[in-house]
Amino acid sequence: MTPLVEARDLVKHFRLGHGLGERLLGRQGRTVRAVEGVGLSVARGETLGLIGESGCGKSTLGRLLLRLVEPSSGSIRFDGQDIARLPDAALRPLRRRMQIIFQDPYASLNPRRTVREIVALPLSLHENLRGAAAEERVAAMLDRVGLARAHLGRYPHQFSGGQRQRIGIARALILSPEFVVCDEPVSALDVSVQAQVLALLRELRDEMGLSLLFISHDLAVVAHLARRIAVMYLGRVVEEGGRDAIIRRPAHPYTQSLLASVPRLAGAAAARRAPPGELPSPLAPPPGCAFHPRCPSAGPRCRREVPRRVALAEAGHSAACHLHDGGVG
Repeated sequence: MTPLVEARDLVKHFRLGHGLGERLLGRQGRTVRAVEGVGLSVARGETLGLIGESGCGKSTLGRLLLRLVEPSSGSIRFDGQDIARLPDAALRPLRRRMQIIFQDPYASLNPRRTVREIVALPLSLHENLRGAAAEERVAAMLDRVGLARAHLGRYPHQFSGGQRQRIGIARALILSPEFVVCDEPVSALDVSVQAQVLALLRELRDEMGLSLLFISHDLAVVAHLARRIAVMYLGRVVEEGGRDAIIRRPAHPYTQSLLASVPRLAGAAAARRAPPGELPSPLAPPPGCAFHPRCPSAGPRCRREVPRRVALAEAGHSAACHLHDGGVG
């Protein structure tokens, strides 16, 4: 499948500690290595799931693909065009073709604007559409996400969490985009509401031919929507493959630990087999394979060499692990 969105060697470093207070204290500037040489692609009409622990760089990667965050290096191709360093004026026409659904339905909506104003704003900015024509478009979109015209004049605080996320979905889709980043869109919702929103996203994806990057830390949620999954750890994609390959035949020890930590997929007893410790700080990532301090299979090579991603036996399945590239010794 031809990629609609493709990242190659994408890097994002955030420089910290350059303020006056830091300089007076004689502290050196520090670097957060949020994304380190990521390569991935999303085909037209495809949903790619992106999973990993909180702090691994998933949301930053999603924002990089939309140019909401400026990359440090690497390329981002949208429909064949490299947009990584495209000037704002040239990027603006592409904005309507790529949108985002934010994680927090409470913080992502302006509490001082009505639903009518929130959902209509993209129409005003990109199509110069206002008044009755805009209201008809907004009402039609609300209907598609399961809300009513009577909700147009209400404010975000008058809705439940699930309803607010539907408003966020309506705002993201009002311009009929081609690519949508779903940044943990159900993590703040009750489980029963999660199922409803996931069903809605799947229905809208099929109806509108959307390409989705679905970001989550929950494998069960991702598996419900995505046919292909990428696993991210401390700024790098460590495994990628079809849903069945990732869930039933995980190749990277980190992916295996994620599966062992999800009681709904592997049973509560399996959660005790998850490796100890927490995600290292992106300010000081471990040398070699970043997962080696927590990996039960780590060897000397893991502590000194960053593993490259290698293709595995199953088509489209790859992993960045020395176990599959010459051994860990």
